[in-house]
Amino acid sequence: MDIDDIKKLREQTGAGIADCKEALSLSKGDINKAKEWLKQKGLDKASQKADREVKAGIVDVYSHNGKVGVLVELLCETDFVAKTQDFKNLAHELSLQIASMNPQSVEELLKQEHIRDTSITVDQLIKSVIGKLGENIQVGRFERIALGE
Repeated sequence: MDIDDIKKLREQTGAGIADCKEALSLSKGDINKAKEWLKQKGLDKASQKADREVKAGIVDVYSHNGKVGVLVELLCETDFVAKTQDFKNLAHELSLQIASMNPQSVEELLKQEHIRDTSITVDQLIKSVIGKLGENIQVGRFERIALGE
């Protein structure tokens, strides 16, 4: 394992240097297996944070060609995390998901396959960001409005 592999894995996953080094070591240098290990570790981190109170966050607004509009309330623990690009990107991804797939509830949204990566659910997408940012993240509520519906 060399420093370039660690850098590459870190750029692709956002995980810490020590975690990348450990993942590459355990996977014998296989980047894909290392990513999978980090993903699993992120999910474990997410379950440890699930009971923490969410009192900050953002509302993302998305309009698709002026025909469909979505409002999403995404909650986290602190304003610091709410202002990060990763958190803002997650909120926007959820808006796109809702605009495209029209879930009727938060529970239904979480169970859906992610539109950009059908190998994971929306819940797993959120948990991967929880693992990266280190805070509990929850979808508070959302509203989808389609012209003429």
